[in-house]
Amino acid sequence: MSGSDGQGSLLAPEQLLHRAAERLADAFDGSISAETVERVVFESYTALGRTATVRTHLPSLTERFAKDRLTALAQSRGLSAKPVPEVLYICVHNAGRSQMAAALTEHLARGRVHVRSAGSQPSGTGILPAVVTALAEIGIDVTEQYPKPLTDDVVRAADAVVTMGCGDACPVYPGKRYLDWQIPDPSELDLGGVRRIRDEIRARVETLLAELIG
Repeated sequence: MSGSDGQGSLLAPEQLLHRAAERLADAFDGSISAETVERVVFESYTALGRTATVRTHLPSLTERFAKDRLTALAQSRGLSAKPVPEVLYICVHNAGRSQMAAALTEHLARGRVHVRSAGSQPSGTGILPAVVTALAEIGIDVTEQYPKPLTDDVVRAADAVVTMGCGDACPVYPGKRYLDWQIPDPSELDLGGVRRIRDEIRARVETLLAELIG
């Protein structure tokens, strides 16, 4: 273990979050104020912490989550370029359907769109094991992904918003494309059922990509 890692492991969460905020403030200097960056970092930590069952890696996940939120915020304010369309997938727990849709979109689009996913009530236990397995079978690794709460900034930044079973949880803004995909909840299915959902989502993603990017 390096000295910096050892020191980091001894720091309190608040110290780690302040350090993360400093790094992100530098990264977004000129587009988002340091005060806003710090607020988003601590809000993100609180949001992820509401459902987290293991808190060991929560500060590092918070930095990843906050960075993506800040990117979305800068995009929605016109302070950062959007070189490709932004797609947001939302389900209830962000542990199954929306994660599969995001992973398949990223895999199939090959950089021609940017994708995010979120949950109206995110899971605290991670992505469903059957979902991880079903995606691994077709060469997609989602072991580094994690359930994320739905936030206003990622909705504002999206060009297309796809909901799956989360009802009216998503705010509606003009100028965006909204789709509702009726997809069964994979948490109630065996691996064979999850495979069928995977294939159905893939077909829907292929259609959406054809409409977005040709």
